[in-house]
Amino acid sequence: MSYIISILPQLAQGFVVTLQVFFITLLFSIPLGIIIAYLLRIPILKWIFNLYIWIMRGTPLLLQIITIYFGLPVIGITIQNRLLSVLIAFVLNYAAYFAEIFRGGIAAIPKGQYEAAKVLKLSKWQTSRLIILPQVVKIVLPSVMNEVINLVKDSSLVYVVGIMDVTLAAQTAMTRDITMVPIYIAGLFYLMFNGLLTILAKITEKRFNIYK
Repeated sequence: MSYIISILPQLAQGFVVTLQVFFITLLFSIPLGIIIAYLLRIPILKWIFNLYIWIMRGTPLLLQIITIYFGLPVIGITIQNRLLSVLIAFVLNYAAYFAEIFRGGIAAIPKGQYEAAKVLKLSKWQTSRLIILPQVVKIVLPSVMNEVINLVKDSSLVYVVGIMDVTLAAQTAMTRDITMVPIYIAGLFYLMFNGLLTILAKITEKRFNIYK
């Protein structure tokens, strides 16, 4: 027990980095995904963003992190901050997934909803914000939450550029002390956080039940 208490501060400090990657990625990737989903409806931009989505979804996130941090300097683009390079990779990757999810949600809205908005003389912005988007969120919420939970686990990939998150902190302690206890405690961190996210998802789903 004393050993667990002794390594908890190091693991907790690493988990702060994990949370940082998680929240910043969501903060930027979800709005970006929504914007891309709408831009996909513009013919002249559709093929460009379809290519972007295909690349982001078709290649491993690990490869994208490596490319941004280690590959871009080859062509003269250097990002000195490791965390920033990781966040760029995460945001671009998850924005592609969210864009595909929201595109499906938008396509599921009946055309009658748009026609009703025109009758009410609502602008396109008002139609999207007040009528379409709330219904889309309800439709895509389960898929979005699956990606959110995946993001929690994917955040461990920051180790590839040497960022000390909870997983790397656990691996370091495990190697140093020759015990698997740290890695299981790190797993408990992830499990508890995903449990909180699951509860939050259920609460959010109940709130959006008014959009039927």
